[in-house]
Amino acid sequence: MRNGGNEPFEIVIVSGKGGTGKTSITAAFALLAKHSIIADCDVDAANLHLILEPKVQEKHEFWSGHYATIRNYDCNKCGICLEYCRFDAVKHEKDELFIDETSCEGCGVCVYFCPEEAIDFPQRLCGEWMVSETRAGIMVHAQLGIAAENSGKLVATVRNKAKEIALNKSIPLILIDGPPGIGCPVISSITGTKLVVVVVEPTLSGLHDMERILALARHFKIPSVLCINKWDLNPDITQKIEAKAEELNVPLIGKIPYDPNITSLQIQKKSIVEEESQTKDIIAEMWNTLTKLGEQYGGDSRN
Repeated sequence: MRNGGNEPFEIVIVSGKGGTGKTSITAAFALLAKHSIIADCDVDAANLHLILEPKVQEKHEFWSGHYATIRNYDCNKCGICLEYCRFDAVKHEKDELFIDETSCEGCGVCVYFCPEEAIDFPQRLCGEWMVSETRAGIMVHAQLGIAAENSGKLVATVRNKAKEIALNKSIPLILIDGPPGIGCPVISSITGTKLVVVVVEPTLSGLHDMERILALARHFKIPSVLCINKWDLNPDITQKIEAKAEELNVPLIGKIPYDPNITSLQIQKKSIVEEESQTKDIIAEMWNTLTKLGEQYGGDSRN
């Protein structure tokens, strides 16, 4: 499907918390779509590559933000940086001042107030992003560094590259594996997309998380649909989720039962849709429903 003119149609799969199965579903959709660009925007804990086995074609460093470092041979030990730092990043030991990089927020206050201009402020290497070939198509993915920040900016980088490739190759669809929750990386993943697929599990916390992510999508005026994963583990809560979805006018595209074969196949780096099963048929029907809904929301079917 394609959004109106030349813009690719972006579908993002999200969840209110981690572990609901959104990555498994994204991989399945990507294999069923056959002609899409895949963007793994869960950059804090990327794992779509564990199923799709990407072969990296391009690798790029991700630089974002800054950190401070004191040149002690120029420092006069006045302690102004120690006084002004609000993150307790400036340390004073053995008559020397230094900055704890893990505590430094990169605000630059110490740099601004240092009378000797003895503090450097280089950019911070926060991770890397890649363009890869997979059996489901081209995938753009990334890995944020340990304790690194600016994951929202890295998500935007991944999405922009995915869109660039889709436009250059005339590929009409982008499938985005979004991060869990409702924070900055999620906002960066869903803004500007055309359809949000919310994956929820049948627990009370899952119901609450679903309401939060649907509220976020409504805030950005993006249509949402719902998928209930492992629905048969708690049919009573599943009914409550369905009732809430109906109340919020959110279409339910399908319910996936608990299937241990999903995990077994993923250990073998396979998706559940790569072998015949009832679960595969259910997910395939979900994909057909999603495709039809995508056309209603402004996409032209091209798959």
